[in-house]
Amino acid sequence: MAISGKYFVLLIALVSLTGAAGPAGAQEKKPVAPAMPIPQDISDEARAFYESLQPRPARPLDIQNPKIMAFTRKFLGEIFLANTEELGIAYELEPVDVIGAEAYWIRSGQETDGKVLLYFHGGGQILGSAKTNLATPLRIAKYSDIPVITIEYRLAPEHPFPAGLNDGLTVYRWLLENGYSHDDIGVFGDSAGGNLALAMPLLARDKGLPQPGALVLLSPSVDRTRTGDTHTTMVKFDPMIGAPTVEVYAVDHPTDHPLISPVYADLTGLPPILIQVGTRERLLSDSVRLARQARLTGVDVTLDVWDGMWHVWQDNPNVPEAELATREIGRFFRHHLGVN
Repeated sequence: MAISGKYFVLLIALVSLTGAAGPAGAQEKKPVAPAMPIPQDISDEARAFYESLQPRPARPLDIQNPKIMAFTRKFLGEIFLANTEELGIAYELEPVDVIGAEAYWIRSGQETDGKVLLYFHGGGQILGSAKTNLATPLRIAKYSDIPVITIEYRLAPEHPFPAGLNDGLTVYRWLLENGYSHDDIGVFGDSAGGNLALAMPLLARDKGLPQPGALVLLSPSVDRTRTGDTHTTMVKFDPMIGAPTVEVYAVDHPTDHPLISPVYADLTGLPPILIQVGTRERLLSDSVRLARQARLTGVDVTLDVWDGMWHVWQDNPNVPEAELATREIGRFFRHHLGVN
């Protein structure tokens, strides 16, 4: 199944968190991304993506309805698996023998011994799965020649903060206890997974654990207070992320808690960071503010802003910009983890 046309529109509806509340949530409609010109220098495939956009449901996802959440997670998983299949990269998922958390090795061929990448999938901390969100980590594994562990962290609303974060720390600690040097471990995540990929090293630091060798954050959601300017200025033009749903991740914790919104954290001591973000994202200001905060605390940070790109475009199997972005990530990890 190609992820284009109506199927990619369905994906947008679900990922956006203003998506359909299952089959019953598709009555009221509004435009996806009106009035903003499409940049001239993007690829034909990226232009086709914008031109294929259709109205999306305006009704927010009913997160508190178990049946709707089960439907949404299942359907979204099928779309992500189809995305992965379209890449044509052979792989196997192998359970990681770690107590206290669920995780999987993504095995896809040539691998560099002694190095590992730890991946947090996206999905607003309510959607997604280590077993289905595979296109981006497969590409990064391919271009870095480093095996990936993907974490099946617990999701809200069933498991709010800090459950998923603790799962990530459990897997990271397992790697340290099973022969991996901290500077041979890279950590990456997209969207809400980018939040966890940043918060986990902060939590590790606070617990006296050494830092990983490098971090990569793809369109990270690092400010759940949503006070950055593009949360307002891009609201009509972001084709992927709509109005926020009710807060089910932070629950009784303040949304500016440094492990919930890491843009407010003390970033001192973090390893080199690569941030990739597009200009058509409501979360653009999250990345800009995070990069500035990192520089102020002495962190080696690269902010890579891609003209005309949408939220987590790196997952798209058909767009050349996704291929280029993941190649750059592969080079970043190879350089900082010492892969020749």
